[in-house]
Amino acid sequence: MRIRFEKRLAPSRFMLVATPVASVVLTMLLGAIIFQLLGFDGPDAIWQTFVTPIVAPYKWQDVLTKAAPLIIIALGLLLGNQAKIWNIGAEGQYVIGALTGAGLAFAMPGAPAFVAIPVMIAGGIFGGMVWAGMPAVLRTRFHVSEVLSTLMLVYVAMQVLNYLIGGPWKDPNGHNFPQTPPFTAAQTLPHVIPGTVIPPGFLVAIALTLVFWVLTARSVYGFSVRTVGVAPSAARYGGFDASRTVWSTLMISGGMAGLAGILESMSQLGQINLGFPSGYGFTAIIVSFLGRLHPLGVFLAGLILAVTYVGGQVAQTVVHVPEATAGIFQATMLFFILASDILVRYRLRLVRGARRAAAAGAPA
Repeated sequence: MRIRFEKRLAPSRFMLVATPVASVVLTMLLGAIIFQLLGFDGPDAIWQTFVTPIVAPYKWQDVLTKAAPLIIIALGLLLGNQAKIWNIGAEGQYVIGALTGAGLAFAMPGAPAFVAIPVMIAGGIFGGMVWAGMPAVLRTRFHVSEVLSTLMLVYVAMQVLNYLIGGPWKDPNGHNFPQTPPFTAAQTLPHVIPGTVIPPGFLVAIALTLVFWVLTARSVYGFSVRTVGVAPSAARYGGFDASRTVWSTLMISGGMAGLAGILESMSQLGQINLGFPSGYGFTAIIVSFLGRLHPLGVFLAGLILAVTYVGGQVAQTVVHVPEATAGIFQATMLFFILASDILVRYRLRLVRGARRAAAAGAPA
């Protein structure tokens, strides 16, 4: 008797939903065991990380604040991932988008809010698109892997950030700390919608989730993106240009990362400092895959990863687990969701006897 893997003609919908859920559950179980073996209270660490942010109302605002940029960036990434165009550098596009919007803000210090805010948001989107446009040129003209080019541009973006906030844009009243001057009242958004715990960015994330659902499930463009990713030859036969898909998906993902960056700086920080790069661009890759490249799944996955961010801080305070707890859980989730793809794409069959195995096409 032996196990044989058979490729599925179409992924099972049940498995598409069940494997992300199982990945979260397995992450919790494995985390509890590991922390218990390390001398911490494993069950309590899991409770504080995954449950406390949900059952404690005073943590909801923090969860939604963390979820907003994760969802926005991951929505942009899912289109490229569907087409097998891998934008690994959303963190750099997030930073450049914020810097572009901030530069426009500093250029018009006296502008009223109805002018300043739309211009800053447009600048953030444009900055992210420009930063993603360079890998698009390299991919379509010189066949350079977008995995390498987008990732390397993250480090370039960090150097641009360090130069600007430590040089030309350094706040003269910042007590020598590397940070920009604070935005004016007309250039900032409130932390939350008055009377609620909902940050403005989360409303944007909800609206974009619906937009991307229509784009991916109800448009010819969404169909073309999936076709390029699944069957490039069929896409060429159908008239779908792969180069245009590379450009459009990278532009969209870069624009969404830039949008998340400027919204974060306008609403939560009110300026840009060395702590602005928070890893959202990298974590959004996990969100995209955990959400099974579906807008609604991405929305839920963004909330889950936001819970681990907030819960990791709670567990660090209550259980005294390491500061990297949230990152450990996020990496474990990504491992399980990628490993579970074999169950989505293949069916396990037990083959009895050498003759049956040979008849089925498997080596005896």
